Amino acid sequence: MAGTGVNGVIEHMTGFFPTGRDRGVTVAVEGFFAFVWFGWGQAAAPAWLVAPLAVGAGLSVLLAVAGVVMAKRSAGRLRVMADPKARRRYSIIVGLEFGLLGAGAAVLGTTGQYRWIPVWICAGVGLHFFPLATTLDNRSLRLLGSLLVAVAAVALTAGLASATDPSTVTGVGAGLCLLGFGLATLLIRGRARFKSGEPAQ
Repeated sequence: MAGTGVNGVIEHMTGFFPTGRDRGVTVAVEGFFAFVWFGWGQAAAPAWLVAPLAVGAGLSVLLAVAGVVMAKRSAGRLRVMADPKARRRYSIIVGLEFGLLGAGAAVLGTTGQYRWIPVWICAGVGLHFFPLATTLDNRSLRLLGSLLVAVAAVALTAGLASATDPSTVTGVGAGLCLLGFGLATLLIRGRARFKSGEPAQ
């Protein structure tokens, strides 16, 4: 009974993650940005946290490489490349994200509030996942976006209420979220295909 329950959960979760080449690209992108956040988290981290963050960064690199290999071995085109409308929406969303985050970071930097830049970036990245979830047909991005916004809120609170640097909180929180979702995309989808006998994608 327990095995049946676990299998049911896995089958339900498979529709939560992308398939085909989109799956590989998602794993690669989430792995890469997990590496970036773990690295940023080391900027002002206490000495005891540097090694765990470095381990997280190393695991993220391995995940990104696995995603690249998976994408190259997968058949078909990326959803965003195959659909002109999706490609246009994707370009608009990402363009706005880069523009707004860059402008906000510039304002914070020039006004001496640079310690809040990781909070701004983390929140913005999380929010942009909501429209991307529909554009890329990847429901997992909504939950990931919610978690990143929550991480940004915790980092803001910690920065205001304690001596903890916000970049430490966002580094750990965003890094773990992205690494976890990348691993889930890789493993849950892969296990479901193995059990169903479908060819790997």
